[in-house]
Amino acid sequence: MTAIKENSTRNFNKQISAVSCPVTYVMNKIGGHWKPIILYHLSIGPKRYSELKRAIPEITEKMLIQHLKQLQEDDLVLRTAEPVVPPFVTYSLTLAGAKLQPVLNAMAIWGLDDMRQRT
Repeated sequence: MTAIKENSTRNFNKQISAVSCPVTYVMNKIGGHWKPIILYHLSIGPKRYSELKRAIPEITEKMLIQHLKQLQEDDLVLRTAEPVVPPFVTYSLTLAGAKLQPVLNAMAIWGLDDMRQRT
């Protein structure tokens, strides 16, 4: 796959859109298939990596690790490592991540309602 230049027109337009449209800003943070699902499971409470993997069995290990790192970089998820052997790492929502809970709950309610109507 070809790399996109940092100073490309596409990237410039994307940056302008991110600062001028709040929905674009949010989608840049939580967009994609797995991030909202990870955030939804963490909204219940802190979880270890293995608990998240069990809660979302369809996600690959690579995708889970990658998205957890991105969510940490975007300050939505906090990774806490205890200095013990074997390592004990938990993931939880930051304050910014917790503020997304009403949005994720609204998505879940809408999804349940729509699924009921279609069956």
